[in-house]
Amino acid sequence: MNTQQILLTGGKVVDPSQKLERDAQVLIVDGKIADIGTGLEQVAPNAQKIDCRGCVITPGLIDIHVHFREPGQEAKETIATGSAAAVAGGFTTVCCMPNTQPALDDATQIEFVLTQAARANLCHVLPIGAITKARKGEELAEMSLMQGAGAVGFSDDGVGVGSAAVMLKALQYIKMLGSVLSQHCEEPTLTGGPMNAGLMAAKLGLGGLPAAAEELMISRDLLLNSRIGARYHVQHISTAGAVDLVRQAKKLGQPVTTEVAPHHLLLTDECCATYDTHYKMNPPLRTQADIEACIRGVVDGTIDCLATDHAPHTREEKELEFDKAPFGIVGLETALPLYIKALVEPGHLTLAQMIEKMTIVPAKVMQLEGRGTLAKGATADVTIFDPTEAWTIDATKFASKSRNTPFNGWNVKGRVKATIVAGRVVYQR
Repeated sequence: MNTQQILLTGGKVVDPSQKLERDAQVLIVDGKIADIGTGLEQVAPNAQKIDCRGCVITPGLIDIHVHFREPGQEAKETIATGSAAAVAGGFTTVCCMPNTQPALDDATQIEFVLTQAARANLCHVLPIGAITKARKGEELAEMSLMQGAGAVGFSDDGVGVGSAAVMLKALQYIKMLGSVLSQHCEEPTLTGGPMNAGLMAAKLGLGGLPAAAEELMISRDLLLNSRIGARYHVQHISTAGAVDLVRQAKKLGQPVTTEVAPHHLLLTDECCATYDTHYKMNPPLRTQADIEACIRGVVDGTIDCLATDHAPHTREEKELEFDKAPFGIVGLETALPLYIKALVEPGHLTLAQMIEKMTIVPAKVMQLEGRGTLAKGATADVTIFDPTEAWTIDATKFASKSRNTPFNGWNVKGRVKATIVAGRVVYQR
């Protein structure tokens, strides 16, 4: 049988899982990492060569928070188009949220996602099952059956589990399953508008979503979990108070993790001044002080992962009035350069530290064994990008079905050259 070989040459290998950062070649054989070193063209003279000069070779990027909208809202995104957007952005593994129509709340729906992902055959799409039936927050979904079908975690994302009693049961069940519960932290009785509660909302005559809504739910959940010890993950953290709550819980040894999205490191609620719905997301854009707190949280390790919260919507939906338009923006194809802009260019993180929070750390948070690494024998999920290439974000060229981004026209640095999934080149520019 003929072996399939790919040789990556001329690049700098950055693999935080192995504390590896040096110029080297990477040899891929039959979908696995075979070797990292020099002179490998002598070992595999007939390998397909990819010239990586000027580029960084990293483990495939992992995004643990995306919305692919299938089933039920295919006009916004499908698993196939979402996968195409993922690999164009350098992501080889994504975890898709259950707020579809119907929700991913039983084993059949989990199997459907995996089937559609296999048909798309681009990246690894791992479904997150719903915590409660139909995401109504009332009755626990069949988490054990969903886990057996392939769900890698559980969330009611889009809404938080408002009932303390239901959350208590969910945490107990998650602990028993050894899985992870990802919470959309928003206390439902405090949700009162389409943007951050504050001076800008008052100026615009809009209701506000207060920071307290996020912080109160985190506080409640951490208190409940202090007696259980389930793996608890705070989604898309956005406030200074929330970051501090997670920081203190970690110091007490609680098994809590969290993520942040690029827009909560780069944009404030001042951006909403023109009623542009591309700046409408949930959690909403907060203040400059919140941005600075989130950046400190990334730097000191309080914030574990860099995610996207990729949330596609149709143009028609986003053209509605600000208070009627849906929350959310797309993010998979712009995350890498935006994180470089927010974290690396100002000197908050080194490139290797940023890559760590986009590879091996999210793999550990979601217990994705063998992902996020270029270790010998690991599945060959690889991202190749030029960290210095300057370009302008053009939403009309997205692989995603949707174009709802506030970053259209931004000048950025850092661009994906190729994405390899299980030894196959699935994207190359």
